[in-house]
Amino acid sequence: MDYRLAGLEPARVFHFFEEICRIPHGSGNTKGVSDYCREQAERMGLECVQDEWNNIIIKKPASPGYENGPTVMLQGHLDMVAEKLGTSSHDFLKDPLDLFVEDGWIGARDTTLGGDDGIAVAMALAILEDDTLAHPALECVFTTEEEVGMDGARGLDMSGCRSRYLINLDSEEEGFLLASCAGGLRADLTLPVRRTEVTGQAYRLEISGLFGGHSGGDINKERASANILMGRLLFALDQKLPFAVRELAGGSKDNAITREAFAVIFADGSQGGDVKKTAEDVLAVWKAEYANTDPGVELTVTDLGEQTGTAISPVDQQKMIFLLMEAPYGIQHMSTDMEGLVETSLNLGIMELKEDAFTARFSIRSNVATRKQLVSDKLKYLIEFLGGSYHTEGDYPAWQYQKHSRLRDLICQVYRDITGREMVVQAIHAGVECGLLMEKMPGLDAVSIGPDMKDVHTPSERLNIASTARTYELLKQVLEAVNG
Repeated sequence: MDYRLAGLEPARVFHFFEEICRIPHGSGNTKGVSDYCREQAERMGLECVQDEWNNIIIKKPASPGYENGPTVMLQGHLDMVAEKLGTSSHDFLKDPLDLFVEDGWIGARDTTLGGDDGIAVAMALAILEDDTLAHPALECVFTTEEEVGMDGARGLDMSGCRSRYLINLDSEEEGFLLASCAGGLRADLTLPVRRTEVTGQAYRLEISGLFGGHSGGDINKERASANILMGRLLFALDQKLPFAVRELAGGSKDNAITREAFAVIFADGSQGGDVKKTAEDVLAVWKAEYANTDPGVELTVTDLGEQTGTAISPVDQQKMIFLLMEAPYGIQHMSTDMEGLVETSLNLGIMELKEDAFTARFSIRSNVATRKQLVSDKLKYLIEFLGGSYHTEGDYPAWQYQKHSRLRDLICQVYRDITGREMVVQAIHAGVECGLLMEKMPGLDAVSIGPDMKDVHTPSERLNIASTARTYELLKQVLEAVNG
């Protein structure tokens, strides 16, 4: 079997990571990777529990001399965001990721890599396998469905866990220790629509070339959302000519900034020039507005010829365009406690015009529970005013900053001893599972660390090799220092 990462150090970390990359493990498809982790635990002779959510808990006794130390939990999630380029034929349900190494970084061709959070699982498995390491008792917890609302962690039974310290390995910047994060929820808006039969010139409008990104970690970068741009395009067309929408769709993940969207419309054949001219004018505006963040933005108009089909009624079309134009999007509040931290935001990750309804899914995030609820209330009020319905799921709590943390102090000291530099303690707008796990185990002292990654939740995702090695060394030395 050909291993693309053979020769990279630490060898066992990258071995386990590549093994994980060979197993399809997008959200909702984690049985295979969960079984793999269970099999590794059985091979190592370690106690392992696998639950109905495919969550995994592996326990390893303390090494000699560490029997009286506090139990430490190492934690990451098994699922990955399954995003690919529009030109890719990759099947996330059966194909292994096509890994490559370039300029000190690991990537996957045309798809997300799943370094978020496969590298956490790989580091924990390498720790569990290595009997030469000094450490207290370990509880390695691998959860599922983190990327779609933390449902695995929500259903996890932790009554058998005894950890006092939690080291979450789901951060993406070396030298930064995460001590707080946002809570979030998913919001589904459904607008009923009626259809009528229409005959006219059909045009396909396609937005592409956007950078995308993580709906939490990258929301402050002002990158364009294809879904939001599509709303602007339809509004611009509505000001110029009569048309009817037959198809509309954009995005596949609520927690990813949408890179592509399309619509199919009917218009009078004599107005094809107006459709194309409006699209050209709109694209020129976007090229100027997003010159720094999305210089590759494109808007393509394809004439599909005269066709007969169903399109939504004029009244319902106006409601849909109004919703896309008026729904809040992006940063809503900045933190007044921590400079530069996004406090509250939302992302329209998925939209689709179905036969009888227009649906839109938002990811809402906030470090303040009342403001998360406020944004949710705004969406609910808007869609219900238009005659639609509203549903939320996957509500998870923020991780509040702990003023005193022995684990945080210890990791900062070990990092200082290794590097001679100070570790930066920060909060982030993205979500990790610490807050939810701490609700299940009150008094748990938690931090989050991880190696350098970039462009997660996009096909440009990369994992830094040298940073992974340094983070793994830090983790080993922290475990050795946790005693007494």
